[in-house]
Amino acid sequence: MQQIAVIGSGQMGNGIAHVFAQSGYQVKLIDIQQGALDRALETIARNMDRQVSKGNLSEQEKADALKRIGVSTDLKTAVQDADLVVEAATENIDLKLKIFNDLDAFTKPSCILASNTSSISITKIASVTKRGDKVIGMHFMNPVPVMKLVEVIRGYNTSQAVCDQIFELSKKLGKSPVEVNDYPGFIANRILMPMINEAICSLYEGVAGVEEIDTVMKLGMAHPMGPLQLADFIGLDTCLSILRVLHEGFGNPKYAPCPLLVNMVVSGNLGVKSGQGFYAYSKGSKDLVVAENFRR
Repeated sequence: MQQIAVIGSGQMGNGIAHVFAQSGYQVKLIDIQQGALDRALETIARNMDRQVSKGNLSEQEKADALKRIGVSTDLKTAVQDADLVVEAATENIDLKLKIFNDLDAFTKPSCILASNTSSISITKIASVTKRGDKVIGMHFMNPVPVMKLVEVIRGYNTSQAVCDQIFELSKKLGKSPVEVNDYPGFIANRILMPMINEAICSLYEGVAGVEEIDTVMKLGMAHPMGPLQLADFIGLDTCLSILRVLHEGFGNPKYAPCPLLVNMVVSGNLGVKSGQGFYAYSKGSKDLVVAENFRR
């Protein structure tokens, strides 16, 4: 397995392309907009510069890795020689089903099709292909170049051989794979999202402020980042999408998204990506400033 295609050049997609290229694989990064691909290459180079400055990567290794990354806006051509395709598009079920239906037609029969989805059923995704045994979840954590975990999700028909291949591949990337079964939210988000939602509900109900909630979880529970800051980092729209998958999949009201989260997404306050969520974000600053709406 040498030829890797990554669909989606956003935060997750460019990170996935980064780790594959750094590990010696030829990568084709695919998006519908050339501008998005240009920004992704800039992000990858900047993140590799950070690795060089820390002594984790040499200048030559950086140059070699960047040469292994090609970009394309033509899905059909870009995936035709791929041994593995990792889809990292927006967390939208209809979009993912369209992509996997196309991939089934455009890729060679031996190609493994993986999704970086954080909650959507791998079995559902596989149902639009004729190769359910070769469809699998490969859920990286953000930021991909730093975080070690990969959730490997087996769909109902995913073969043991494919699961073994993805496990070994994840290890070659320097990651620690963990196998989970295909149920809403898998493990990471089934546990994480209710915690984030409860933090938002606590804010919504006036139990405590943004900084207080995050401080309790950082200092009291040894979390490196508070749940509200983490929600901003993930993207409030992504959090809402995952909670809706959990709520629909289990039919349990404990997964119902907090009304405050719904309103923030509707208003366009999505966290870091929009410049404001529970905190306000200014370019070039790492200072955490509570958003005006939540200041006491």
